[in-house]
Amino acid sequence: MRQLNPTLVEKRTNKKIIINHIAKSLFLAATLFALIVLAILLYRVCSDGIAFLNMDFITGKLSTDPEKAGIFGAIIGTLWLMLVVAPVTMVLGVATAIYLELYAKKGKLRDFIQMNIGNLAGVPSIVYGILGMTIFVRALQLGNVVLAGGLTMALLILPITIVASQEALRTVPSFMTEGSYGLGATKWQTIQNVILPIALPGILTGAILSLSRAIGETAPLVVIGIPALLIPIPGSIFDKFTVLPVQIYYWTLDSTMVREYANLAAATIIVLLIVLFLLNATAIFIRNKFEKTFD
Repeated sequence: MRQLNPTLVEKRTNKKIIINHIAKSLFLAATLFALIVLAILLYRVCSDGIAFLNMDFITGKLSTDPEKAGIFGAIIGTLWLMLVVAPVTMVLGVATAIYLELYAKKGKLRDFIQMNIGNLAGVPSIVYGILGMTIFVRALQLGNVVLAGGLTMALLILPITIVASQEALRTVPSFMTEGSYGLGATKWQTIQNVILPIALPGILTGAILSLSRAIGETAPLVVIGIPALLIPIPGSIFDKFTVLPVQIYYWTLDSTMVREYANLAAATIIVLLIVLFLLNATAIFIRNKFEKTFD
């Protein structure tokens, strides 16, 4: 048996240790850089917008006068948008995941569908805006209303929801499903009474994180022509509307002419960040509280 040179072994070990230290330092530097940039952005946003953030701003209507402008209409529009996006995404996303994981036979067709779902999750959001404008706004002649915007945003996050639901379904232990079949349950009974209750925390977590992305998206709504001017507060899914990210976008553009609009945009960003933080915290709570482990 060939004997290794102790000196050579020591050199290789030292080399690996040095490489490990270099990699660790690079990763730490990248993390610190990202945190510093995030801290600067948060400080700038808070310093510019905190003085404008009050109940009059939150409950006020849109106005051409920066001192009277509010975001109540944008908040209501965001809620209406989520009322369309959430059920459409949950129903279609979970149903598709169940079919692909539990019903579809393994083969080229299933692999082809799975590959395209993964690719769709990485498509730029503006492409979905063009798709929504073509199908919902023009072909179906819905116009730039809540329903058209909600369906467009549902298409955007549907691939993400499907992938997250599939991962949640895969976490269900095989002995649980086999035990259900052994007791005489049908496949749908097993899915309904065993698989879905166990996978539900993971499914809900993925769905909430997907909704967080939908709330923060601007490009698809801008493409389908969502206005941000003096429009009535929406009362149904067939009314015109605006949302917080679109309002931030237009106020940022208008800040080149009127400086106060930049402060209004910063205050709206704070509100949007609070909403996103609450959604993400809810997702973490659901995952930690209801996730089941099997030893």
